[in-house]
Amino acid sequence: MFFALLVVFLVVAISFRLWQVKHSHFGKNFYAIPGPKPLPVVGNLFQLLSPDTAHMFEKIRERAEKYYPIYKCQALGRYYVALCSPEDMELVLTNMKHITKNKTYDFLQSWLGTGLLTSTGAKWQSRRKLLTPSFHFSILQEFLKTFNAESQSLVEVLKKECHKPYVNVVNPITEYTLISIGETSMGTNLNSPGSLEKSAQYKKAVYTFGDLVTQRVARPWLFIPALYKMTDMCKEESNIVNILHNYTNDVIHDRKKNFVVPKEGEDASYSTKKRLAMLDLLLNFKAQGAAITDDGIREEVDTFLFEGHDTTSMAICFALMLLANHPKVQDLIIEEIEATVPNDETPSFKDYQQMSYLERCIKESLRLYPSVPFIGRVAGEDIKTSSGYTIPKGCDINLYIYDLHHNKNVYEDPEKYDPDRFLPDNCKNRHPFAYLPFSAGARNCIGQKFAILEIKAAICHILRSFKLEPVDRPEDIKCIVDMVLRPQGEIKVKFVPRT
Repeated sequence: MFFALLVVFLVVAISFRLWQVKHSHFGKNFYAIPGPKPLPVVGNLFQLLSPDTAHMFEKIRERAEKYYPIYKCQALGRYYVALCSPEDMELVLTNMKHITKNKTYDFLQSWLGTGLLTSTGAKWQSRRKLLTPSFHFSILQEFLKTFNAESQSLVEVLKKECHKPYVNVVNPITEYTLISIGETSMGTNLNSPGSLEKSAQYKKAVYTFGDLVTQRVARPWLFIPALYKMTDMCKEESNIVNILHNYTNDVIHDRKKNFVVPKEGEDASYSTKKRLAMLDLLLNFKAQGAAITDDGIREEVDTFLFEGHDTTSMAICFALMLLANHPKVQDLIIEEIEATVPNDETPSFKDYQQMSYLERCIKESLRLYPSVPFIGRVAGEDIKTSSGYTIPKGCDINLYIYDLHHNKNVYEDPEKYDPDRFLPDNCKNRHPFAYLPFSAGARNCIGQKFAILEIKAAICHILRSFKLEPVDRPEDIKCIVDMVLRPQGEIKVKFVPRT
């Protein structure tokens, strides 16, 4: 009896709230936007629910194509507008009033706190300013030694596996990017015998956390903290977060043992003689009395350790799969490498900068498989879109980068892998916000040059040692909804040693 009364009360309360919203300035603008037809009370809830994350991914793509360039959805009092066109994305990404991330990012805070990815306002601005020097090009030149060394270690791992019919590249590539971010930005060796088991647990925990967030996003009733805390998902999340935090705490503790505070008066972060990698920069600022605590340091280490390895690893995996399916492209990359770096020498920073064809190949891969397929914001004011609709202030916005990159209104034959799309003559008439693998505007990816250099190093060393042959093809790959673009299963490539 009590349960029945509770259900009736909730239905009445939600119905009254929906009536209020519908007749408000927010509702009049929101409901004018096209989208799938909602049901009474529950809205689009049943259209948003999916049996698995691969099906959810497909449904998002279908809605983006059907309602291009904009559509709305609402469920149990949650409202969001989806954008798919470069014109509308420019309106959001270039306006500082829209820099706040939407509700989805709140679910990351148990792990990432309010670091650079999830924070907003003054805290985000101060952290961005503080961290920017740690990705200066002079730091990247120092990092290149690690990228080259770890790329060669990756090649040795693949040599031990290349006799097999195929290699699932996700495992060795993720190991490569995790070790690389540890050695560079964190100044920590994550490849020591004692670290390997912890690293494996960490990688597994990242995947599990992403799955939990995806499940919660797809169930709007779990947006209510009190209800979520009653679930087994919440208990599992707590255990996973402990694993993730313990790992980063170990990284910070290990670096603290070897960190030497610069001499008084020496602002190492901006010195032309010496710049600091990310974790050292944070430790230095704390030592100088800056407004950052141990928890604040861990927020940024959590954020950059995750984003610095996971997004880049998937970018490399998808790129290798595409190259395996395009042998002529492989040949052209090899020709460019041999012309740039003769006699099997180790490529320098300048060498990688000159590999323009390789860079175009990477850009095209990131177009087809953007590591971050969507980003979310909150409308800081009413937004008049290119199609004439108004997104009301306070509404959540999802910017679907994957659908932007696959849009036939933006790219001719969008499913085709064609690195020449990024020749200067082919780019000059393209909308400047038609390509957003690293977002854009003030909140663009702070580590995008780091990522491109790391991807170049990995592909360069791999292609010098192996010819890639296809096992999985693009049409075989089913992607899932997650924090990062992932395949439902493996990404399989055949590695044939070059003679």
